[in-house]
Amino acid sequence: MSITRDASHRTATETSTLLERRLRAETQGEVRFDDASRGRYATDASIYQVMPVGVLVPRTWEDVGAAIAIARELKVPVLPRGAGTSQCGQTVGAALAIDTTKYLRKILDVEPLARTAVVEPGLVLDHLNAALKPHGLWYPVDVSTGAQATLGGMAGNNSCGSRSIAYGNMVHNVLGVGALLSDGSQVAFGPVAGLTGRAASIAGFVRDLAARHRSEIESRWPKVLRRVGGYNLDIFHNQNERPYTADGSVNLAHLLVGSEGTLAFTKSLTLKLAPLPRAKVLGVVNFTDFRAAMDAAQHIVRLGPSAVELVDRIMIELSLSNPAFRPTIETALIGRPDAVLLVEFSGDDKPALTRRLKDLSALMDDLGLPGSVIEMTDEAPQKNLWEVRKAGLNIMMSLKGDGKPVSFIEDCAVPLEHLADYTAALTEVFARHGTHGTWYAHASVGTLHVRPILDMRRGGAAKMRGIAEEASVLVRRYKGAFSGEHGDGLCRGEWIAWQFGPALNQAFAAIKTELDPINLFSPGRMIDPPRMDEGSLFRTPPRGTPHPYTVAPFEPALDWSEWDVQNDPVTEAISAPGSGGDPAKGFAKAAEMCNNNGHCRKFDAGTMCPSYRVTRDEQHLTRGRANTLRLALSGQLGPDALTGAAMAETMALCVSCKGCRRECPTGIDMAKMKVEFLGAYKAKHGFTLKDRLIAYLPDYADRLGRIAGLANLRDRIPGLAWASEKLLGLSARRKLPRWRRDTFWETQGGLFCSRDAALAAAASGGKVAALFVDTFNGNFESENAAAAARVLTKAGYALYPIAKDEGRHCCGRTFLAAGMIGKARERAEALIDDVLPLAKAGIVIVGLEPSCLLTLRDEALAMGLGEKARAVSKQALLFEEFIDREAKAGRFTLALKPAGKPILLHGHCHQKAFGAVSPVLAVLRLIPDAKPELIETSCCGMAGSFGYEADHYDVSMAMAELNLLPAIRRRPEAIIVADGTSCRHQIAHGAGREAVHVAWLLDMLAS
Repeated sequence: MSITRDASHRTATETSTLLERRLRAETQGEVRFDDASRGRYATDASIYQVMPVGVLVPRTWEDVGAAIAIARELKVPVLPRGAGTSQCGQTVGAALAIDTTKYLRKILDVEPLARTAVVEPGLVLDHLNAALKPHGLWYPVDVSTGAQATLGGMAGNNSCGSRSIAYGNMVHNVLGVGALLSDGSQVAFGPVAGLTGRAASIAGFVRDLAARHRSEIESRWPKVLRRVGGYNLDIFHNQNERPYTADGSVNLAHLLVGSEGTLAFTKSLTLKLAPLPRAKVLGVVNFTDFRAAMDAAQHIVRLGPSAVELVDRIMIELSLSNPAFRPTIETALIGRPDAVLLVEFSGDDKPALTRRLKDLSALMDDLGLPGSVIEMTDEAPQKNLWEVRKAGLNIMMSLKGDGKPVSFIEDCAVPLEHLADYTAALTEVFARHGTHGTWYAHASVGTLHVRPILDMRRGGAAKMRGIAEEASVLVRRYKGAFSGEHGDGLCRGEWIAWQFGPALNQAFAAIKTELDPINLFSPGRMIDPPRMDEGSLFRTPPRGTPHPYTVAPFEPALDWSEWDVQNDPVTEAISAPGSGGDPAKGFAKAAEMCNNNGHCRKFDAGTMCPSYRVTRDEQHLTRGRANTLRLALSGQLGPDALTGAAMAETMALCVSCKGCRRECPTGIDMAKMKVEFLGAYKAKHGFTLKDRLIAYLPDYADRLGRIAGLANLRDRIPGLAWASEKLLGLSARRKLPRWRRDTFWETQGGLFCSRDAALAAAASGGKVAALFVDTFNGNFESENAAAAARVLTKAGYALYPIAKDEGRHCCGRTFLAAGMIGKARERAEALIDDVLPLAKAGIVIVGLEPSCLLTLRDEALAMGLGEKARAVSKQALLFEEFIDREAKAGRFTLALKPAGKPILLHGHCHQKAFGAVSPVLAVLRLIPDAKPELIETSCCGMAGSFGYEADHYDVSMAMAELNLLPAIRRRPEAIIVADGTSCRHQIAHGAGREAVHVAWLLDMLAS
């Protein structure tokens, strides 16, 4: 089916326009046909990009039914879409993309005794398991992307997960599917014995088809657990090493599992649940030789583990280079191994499981590897290590340069006894093609995710074809499956015929015709697919294709040269910064780092991505913003798109939390990208009065404080708040910070020493620090700065105030927030020049406000200020980081009284991004009897001026209400600690509670 020209001779544009008009008129869903929205749905986690006709985000199932009917009438294909994290191009296509993740995500029923659940397809796996946990149950197809993967997508893909050796694949754990066919009929797919009507007719057709092809099924079908290629025609003559049903009966729902949205549109899934294991233990086996790890897998599985997962040397090294993963991966290593196997045992008897770990160690002794096992019996370290393993693919995709680990043979599954030989032979294949592969994943079932590093812009397609053809020879030699977990899609669709032969391939086509005779659903997938190396389908089409990928020249204001590099596909060596050939000087390559893995769709612990957690809109994901930037920089959204309205709308709700800087496995730093965008956008469109008021706040704060009574009238006289909203866009529903005359600088001069005295103290080895008092703690909450000064002086530190004669120093943060990058550079450089002698003398620059102090460790390093900025950044610490470091070194001593109350900590987003929350907790534990608790929350929603703006007020409050404010309301007796000034204001506004800076609390408890 195509919309290029239908029977009425409408053009594609006319059909698209009519489709959009009718969807807006006949559904209640969100209809998106603009270029930016379509572009955000044009990619998934594969190498492919296909622009959809349009996007529908349905609110109801009536919307879905109406959309299918309209598309059928207009002859427009329909593409079901979940999280869009498929790795083979299953969720991209020139079709109407229907996204069920925002609204169609309910748990419809849970039967704990029967151990079943009925869910809608847009529900995320981890959300289901969170709801099942109180019942002692879980859905055990635990894919690594469980924080964002939807159950509908998992069923369409026949997903497997790390523990498939114990629980099987998706097909083994689906009991029923309610679905819409292309003719609009609703069909319940379930056990064949109970089917009637259309379902019974389909079952009869498939049964007869299987009977006619029985000999072909027996001879051509892979006999491994991990086989997801083609349709499950073998449900009537099982070939899987694990029967599809426990009693050998046939369930027609299994026909739809793995069909990748090509046969029907899933409306509901009935799932088989499992008891949640009460205990787990983990043995981490270290190998100095990769082949030895592969050979050991077949022996380890005989011990009955619930999982055996591989982590190879490359993944180990990349994990060690990531600050979020390094502390965890180090706990699993003995020296620098070539590979490790994570061997898990689970059940109800912890002592028995611990004995299994001893059996594992004994086995490794027998295999000539004594002392190679690290035993983990506590839950926390196991959980942390599994999180690193789950991030495996994304960690590997963090390789900078145009060469990336490419997914196309990563799913081949072979019997365990052949695993070592297969991996060795495939490694030789890579070498012949001038590359090497990265390996990880499911050693227990012979499925290792291997991705050769290829540059798809320069010769990658030819190498991909050559490697795939040689790999297919190996798969056939070792009697494996070419598609073992991630499905077929665009990259393996053409290999279905190779795997199953022409007769079975025709049988698959007959199934497609029986269920979808008009070819409405996902055409060109599984049946009549394109070639895997069709360059025009690539996200970065190479030269020689009709529309090769090119980036328009762009002169960034920040330094992005560390991304403007190339890599060696064999050694992974990275070229010098600035040598990568990016016309956007590294900015485009930084945006291209997003591989669409969708990790930013998560709702679990962490910060990323606050706005998406509220809106559930693809536009407000880190991924959505990175894709929009990439499309704009490469001219795919039209001329001047980078500074256009669509780009501004996409960036509007980014709160610059920097959560992605730490949590995105591929290193997307959207906060810094937003600064770059704002600089370009404001240079073209100009600055508003509000922009200038925010940016220049450090300049006029002292002067306005002298007339505080007048300045504070805005929140006292009726009508003035309303006027400020109309004139400046500052929400009338929120009070502004209170101006005051008694600023820190006016009242605390006696606490400090001179610069010469500070330098002398440092030279003599004395205790000394330089206090950087920011605008917010110096002018609006001066008690915090005063408390910090008193705490440090009481602890015996000589304290020097960082100031300049004509006013207070500014880090440039407020200018960055307004897009005034040049001004920000001036302010940051003035501060850096002033404190450089102190930094060189080893004096720490101690700051109170995370967003200000950490600017010296982040944006200031991208402003072209050279070595002096790097020198200062190494000496810049937050108050709590400094005290924690000094206390651990035995230099900080201060008698403190017990707090007498519980202490709750809310971490500032930038503290989280720079790993500075743990130091706050450590400092709070210096208080006698204190057991501080961290509130697991994302951004508070204030984010500097963001929460004060009328356009953002509702979103700001929604962010706070997700976790933060409810957690505070539940603990009215607790002391609330929050080091961010914006965070404290949000807590006061939303919960009516006073939150305090850790410095203030220490000062209050100091004897």
